[in-house]
Amino acid sequence: MKKQLLAAAVLAATGMMAQAGTLGDGNLSISGFGTLGVAQTDSDDAKFARYNQASGTGDSPRIGLDSNLGLQATYTFNDRLSATVQVLTRKNTSPQFTTDLTWGFLKYKLNDETNVRLGRVVLPAFLISDYQNVGYANTMMRPPIEMYGQAPIENVDGADVNWQRAFGDTNVTVQAFGGTSRGKLYIPTGGGSVAKHQSPVFGAAVTAEYGPFTARVAHARAQIEVNNLAPINALTDGLTKTGVPAAIQLANDLTLKGGKRMSFTEIGFTMDYKNVVVQAEYAQRRAHEPVYIPETNSGYVMLGYRLGKVLPYYTHAYYKDAGTSVTVPSVPAAHPLAPTLAGVRGLLASPEQKSDLIGMRWDFAKNLALKVQIDHIKPKAKGGSLILPSGVPTYNSSINVYAAGIDFVF
Repeated sequence: MKKQLLAAAVLAATGMMAQAGTLGDGNLSISGFGTLGVAQTDSDDAKFARYNQASGTGDSPRIGLDSNLGLQATYTFNDRLSATVQVLTRKNTSPQFTTDLTWGFLKYKLNDETNVRLGRVVLPAFLISDYQNVGYANTMMRPPIEMYGQAPIENVDGADVNWQRAFGDTNVTVQAFGGTSRGKLYIPTGGGSVAKHQSPVFGAAVTAEYGPFTARVAHARAQIEVNNLAPINALTDGLTKTGVPAAIQLANDLTLKGGKRMSFTEIGFTMDYKNVVVQAEYAQRRAHEPVYIPETNSGYVMLGYRLGKVLPYYTHAYYKDAGTSVTVPSVPAAHPLAPTLAGVRGLLASPEQKSDLIGMRWDFAKNLALKVQIDHIKPKAKGGSLILPSGVPTYNSSINVYAAGIDFVF
């Protein structure tokens, strides 16, 4: 199945390129990107995965962690109007490779500074949101899960407005967006499950570029709604059936049915000066009404030094608990609800994790880059972001992840 899906994507690319050649008007452009990677860890007791991946990598080599293939087509109708479609094949919430529509929008240029996009657009929550799936455009093998796992929604069905202006030597870009994000989320709670979400979301991002420096700030607010979240629904249904008012209120606080308001705020910085490369982000996830999802603080810093076509780098990343929006009622130890409420308190605590990684990127040919990377993952609470076997509530041992891959664009 994996080979069939990857082959189908390659054939689709070939077919679209052939079609572009037959049009002959020069208005259709086709491009693509991908990664062929392999990874393994030094333990099979817990699995390492990217954010929103249902199947992780253990102590045998696997290609699913980092491998992907993306295709993008843009048709330019005139100087103002264009249409773009992007599809991406990868392992995500399914154990198998699947293909999803990641972009699909019409773009209208209002003037030299402002454009509007309508359709499925990227959700610009992060520093590298526009190209987080394009390995060739990034220094590291993958975005740090400690940061990018805190807001795994990648796109929104709606619209955005982009405004750009130069102030002397500084270029400023302001992006405002709004719409509804739809898709699937992998929930590791209770042995792992996949749930569908539909979340109205809006926000803005501001980016300033000055020579080799880029600074950015972004803020997004969403009404996260998930109605088929099996582990949480089982818990809230049980609390409701007790008939105890405090338990019923707790069930209403925990659930995502009907939607709960949350926000994500991020600041980022990059520098590519002479041979020194720096990339850093810090973010806060906050709840604005009671919900079981914990609040977190997260961040990372990457430092690299370019030696010709070789770029070695080091990254430190983390995320930690920043509190909960839910108040759990107190009852005597002998109360029938005491064990359940103790379990709820455990649920509300956020996993925590730190990691240190070293890697190297080698641009050995045009549009090709070889990367090798070793991650030292240190879960601090509840197994961090590792995928744990069913019935295992926590995992505190460090694991190492060894990965290599070739990134390409065409």
